[in-house]
Parts: sequence; structure tokens; C-alpha cells
Amino acid sequence: MDHIEIEKLKSTVSKMMIDGKGVLAADESTKSCNARFQSLGIPETEEERRRWRELLLCAPGMEEYVSGVILYDETIRQSDSDGKLFTEILKEKGVLIGIKVDEGLQDYIGHTGETVTMGLNGLPARVQEYKSLGATFAKWRAAFKISEFTPTDDAIRENAELLARYAVICQEHDIVPMVEPEVLLDGTHDIEKAKEVTTKVLKGLFESLAKHHVHLDGLILKTSMVLSGKDSENRADAKTVGEYTVNVLKECVPAEVGGVVFLSGGQTPDEATENFNEIAKHEPLPWKIAFSFSRAIQNDALATWAGKSSNIDLAREAYMERLKNNSLADKGLL
Repeated sequence: MDHIEIEKLKSTVSKMMIDGKGVLAADESTKSCNARFQSLGIPETEEERRRWRELLLCAPGMEEYVSGVILYDETIRQSDSDGKLFTEILKEKGVLIGIKVDEGLQDYIGHTGETVTMGLNGLPARVQEYKSLGATFAKWRAAFKISEFTPTDDAIRENAELLARYAVICQEHDIVPMVEPEVLLDGTHDIEKAKEVTTKVLKGLFESLAKHHVHLDGLILKTSMVLSGKDSENRADAKTVGEYTVNVLKECVPAEVGGVVFLSGGQTPDEATENFNEIAKHEPLPWKIAFSFSRAIQNDALATWAGKSSNIDLAREAYMERLKNNSLADKGLL
């Protein structure tokens, strides 16, 4: 890869990793979005999904707290109620357009309870099309469940290989790859176990990225925080989460990585913000950090909106409040 292309990737990364701003994850699949709608009695239609995304993406002032948005295939093609493409609106706000390019998880054959991520087939053509639609960065997620027997070394290695091959394809098209090896919150494990697994997963990832000669300064890591399992008896507090997370990242993540963003991964909105605030208190770190939450930003707004036009303003207030708090947490100021 020649110098100009690397500089282009680094330029995108620097625009994403702006202090006090985060990357909104609005890339729920149709199935995930419909499940959330169903629980609130919202019709599970493309038009309702479009209205919900308009509420988020077109909110006045969201660009004060958001540097980029990860979209889903359906969303990157949608428009506001006046027919203006969401991508055009985001560009005018100075918000970078990202896209989820993986095609979800499938069972890892021969490994009970483990998954691999689909989507490498046809990926170069998809990335090229998304680039033509305005995308400058992409995302690929792998998932690792902590249990007595998982994750196995095989599953870590296989998913790391897929993440690295995806990253190469993105960089060849001037698209910044966001690599997301999520260590799931489900389980009864303590924070020590989470530390052990997250360390193993991240080391496996960066071994594969090195093997495939991925340019780390043109890449974003989207990582889990190091957390006790959701059903753990004694869950670690935010201060401990901050310390453990920073220590694991310092051990595993090379200093040249373009940026590190954190997923919320099933935490409550308050937990995610509080834990992120404690992580940020450890700055300066070898890399810039930011939040990249989905439900931890959207949940309050979605419940407030509930599909009713009369609730849009109130829902946007709840949304902006969450963004503002995470922006403060990004500076360790909460």
C-alpha cells in the first residue's frame, strides 16, 4: 500500500477520534431492530425503522458529540421524510459514515457454543459499493462467550483470521476497518476471568493483524470493557473496571493503533457511561479513546419515542442527554 493511501486512512481515523466525541453504533440488523420494536409495540416495518433512524441521525446538534455513525445496509440507503439521504445529512453535519459489513454470526462447526462471523464472500465488491455511497469506515464483529470451556483457542484464532482478512480488504479500498472482538457480558464469571479471556482474544487479534500486514495506524479497535459477568455474584465496581480495562489494553494493544473505542455490550446506559468515565481518568493513554455505544445511547430515547410522532422532541432530549454525558465521560469529567 503506498504512502498516500495510508495517509488517507490516518486522516479518517483522526477525524473519528476527536476528544469529547464518540461513534454512534446505529447498525442493528433488521432482526435486532424489530425485536426492540416488538417489545415496545412499535410496528416492525421498514418505514418505522426509517422514522427511528431519522430521529437519531437528524437530531439537531448531535454532531457536537458524534464524530461518526455506523449504519446498516438498509439505513445507508434511506432518506429523511423530505427525501434527503441520511448520508447527505450526515456529511453536511461533518459526521463520518460507517457501515457494518459482516453478515452476522454462525455456529462454529465442531465447537459447541461458539460462533464465527460470516461475510468475507463478496466483501471487496460490497466495500466498493459502500464507499460509493459515502462510507469512509466499516465494522466487523466477532463474539466470544465466556464459560468453563469457551472461548477455545481455535475460535479465537479463526475469528482473528477473519477480522484480519476483512481489515486488509477495507484498507485496500481506503476504508478504515473497525475491528470488534466482543467478549460477551453473559455469564457468571468474575473480572479476573474476563481479564484472562480479553487478553487472550486481543493478543490473538493483533497476531493475525501483524501476519496480514494490516496498517495499525489506519485501524480502529472496538473493544469490550473488562467486566464481571452479568450474573456474577460480586460484580466489580466502575473504578476496578477502569483499572482492569486499561491494564489489559496497555498489555495487548500496540501504541500505533489509530484509536480505541468501547462498546457497551449489554451494560445499562448508566453503567456504560460510568465505566467509560473511569477508563478515561487514566488518560493520557498510548492511543486516543472514545465511546461507540448502541443501546446505552439509544434505549431511553427509543422507549420515550415508542413510535409516536408526538414524542420525537422528548425522545431527542433523552438521546442528546446520553450523548452529552458520554462526551463528559470521554474527558473523565462525570
